Amino acid sequence: MTSSTFSPSVLGWTAIATGLAAILAVITLTLMATVNPFFGTVNDVFNAIIGILSVILAWMFYAEHHAKSPLMSQIALTLAVVGAIFTIIGSILIIFNFTDFVLAGWYTGVGNALIGLWLAIFCYSLLSGDALPHNLVIFGIVVGAFMAIGLLGIPGIFAGIDSMESMPWYLYVAFFGWLGIYILFPIWAIWLGRILLPK
Repeated sequence: MTSSTFSPSVLGWTAIATGLAAILAVITLTLMATVNPFFGTVNDVFNAIIGILSVILAWMFYAEHHAKSPLMSQIALTLAVVGAIFTIIGSILIIFNFTDFVLAGWYTGVGNALIGLWLAIFCYSLLSGDALPHNLVIFGIVVGAFMAIGLLGIPGIFAGIDSMESMPWYLYVAFFGWLGIYILFPIWAIWLGRILLPK
């Protein structure tokens, strides 16, 4: 993997930081449920950080992606930017009590889904080369597709659904996208980082 702007070390540490942010989000979510509700706010902050670091990662890999697929790289980077914006909006909505966690979660989930589409498109462009290990590339496509399930939460945003009690059954499927961002994505990101860091 080469980049005209960033060294492999910078790319690697950025990828690892992105993965660690997702792991910390899971930890704080667990602490919220088991120790103190305060950790829910910390979790919301980490959700936004995941989005911000993900779009930074997408931007850092843009030159590599653009060289392989000029049009799709622009589309993918746009998806990542919009995704990061949605994750930030979701965090703001819940941190400042504009909404409850359900409606805020639709925004964050859709943002993560858009980042997942970037990941799938980016990894797909690497299938025909040897810039990254084939297993990592395939896994990235799978992770991105899994994250994209969060797009099913879009009707929840338009309907303004902010309560589990009033939620249609089909929206529950959108929650599976969180497994992608909280479990699969950090595995991919840290794996990528370890490969890029100098031995």
